[in-house]
Amino acid sequence: MSQQRSLPKSVASVLNAFDSLGDSFKGAITVDAEARITWIDDRYRELLGIPAAADLIGQRVEEVIPHSLLRRVVETGRPILIDIMAFDDKQFVVCRLPLRNEEGEIQGAVGFVFYEEIDYLAPILDKFETMQRQLSRAQAALNRERQTKYSLSSFVGASEAVRDLKTVVRRYALRDGAALILGETGTGKELLAHAIHQQSDRADGPFVAVNVAAIPEALLEAEFFGVAPGAFTGADRKPRKGKFELAHGGTLFLDEIGDMPAALQAKLLRALQEGEFEPLGSNTVKKVDVRIIAATSQPLEQKIEDKSFRADLYYRIAVLAIHVPPLRERLDDIGLIAEALLETIPRPRDQRGWLITPEAIDQLTRYRWPGNVRELRNVLERAAAMAPSEVIDLALIAKALPREATPTGAPPIAGDLSARLADAERAAMLEALAAEDGSKSAAARRLGVSRSQFYEKLKRHGID
Repeated sequence: MSQQRSLPKSVASVLNAFDSLGDSFKGAITVDAEARITWIDDRYRELLGIPAAADLIGQRVEEVIPHSLLRRVVETGRPILIDIMAFDDKQFVVCRLPLRNEEGEIQGAVGFVFYEEIDYLAPILDKFETMQRQLSRAQAALNRERQTKYSLSSFVGASEAVRDLKTVVRRYALRDGAALILGETGTGKELLAHAIHQQSDRADGPFVAVNVAAIPEALLEAEFFGVAPGAFTGADRKPRKGKFELAHGGTLFLDEIGDMPAALQAKLLRALQEGEFEPLGSNTVKKVDVRIIAATSQPLEQKIEDKSFRADLYYRIAVLAIHVPPLRERLDDIGLIAEALLETIPRPRDQRGWLITPEAIDQLTRYRWPGNVRELRNVLERAAAMAPSEVIDLALIAKALPREATPTGAPPIAGDLSARLADAERAAMLEALAAEDGSKSAAARRLGVSRSQFYEKLKRHGID
């Protein structure tokens, strides 16, 4: 016989409905608005191993069933339609529903045990768990994409130019104004945008990046401001958020902003000035709190003069301007950058890591690097692909560099005449080795000296 108090009408009707299902469930329990037990049937007592004489009415449900979630159902008003609940060494498949009165107020909750063995639901539960894992991985991947990938330490270099640049970035990160990053392609502008966000008060918010040049002009407005349901033929019936809305509370990075069409520039300016926008096909204005970081490799002042870029938008985004030096202006950093890049380049399983020789680094400093760090990575990847071992030497770098590459010339040499002559001789030997793909005999012939003299000079100058 079930133990119970006088049950409210709504509770009794629910229990009567389930009672008609007979053996479809194995036990039931109800609690009041304070999650105290008001009723439990004999079958549930038997499953739990509780004597019929034990008085459970009025006890907190967790005192009897430690892993019960009926209190959560009471507090939230939301059902838990299917769950696996542990009790001692058993596992039950359970369902939990809120109970409401005629006014819709929460009176309590009811829980049912459908199965006392989960084997019945094993195939369904396995599929459900697989889908949950896939969903979790997808959500985690999406969250990672919307977080910063780099910090300021990712911008490698120890030259004075880099030290000054990092000082500016740290200072600007503490402010919330729009920032414009100027620099040639491949200098690391997006990396610095990540670093600014990561060190700002918005670091816990999303970081959303958009390459303006990579999106067809016809899709730019929808990409930035989103699309209302049925905005155009073929549009989704559900609203689609734009990058501005996705970046709410965080940072929106606009790469290659110099390629933005004039029509969109006006809408972007309004969004920046007013902090609001209208999705495509909608009359609803949405408020947004976003910090803008823009970047370009184009001379925006010149584009303003030829009327292809709005001056008022330029002044809005260039509140804080950051100039990134090209690689040719910080050649002293090439060694550090090359070593950092090599750590990210795949290597054979039997190798512990890539090693680059001083002569190879010296040769890298003699190229002008029009593609900057991106081109340097390409050259190192090419050299690594050709390397027979883990050592990347002068010969490999000479092969990997563009054929039309010419030395930039050594910087002015300080010191007396003998030091100047020694440095000039060393530079000539390195150039000869590079031209002859690392062949010492051929390099000696190219310089018009004997093989033994050449080897002696190699040793004197510390060239392997």
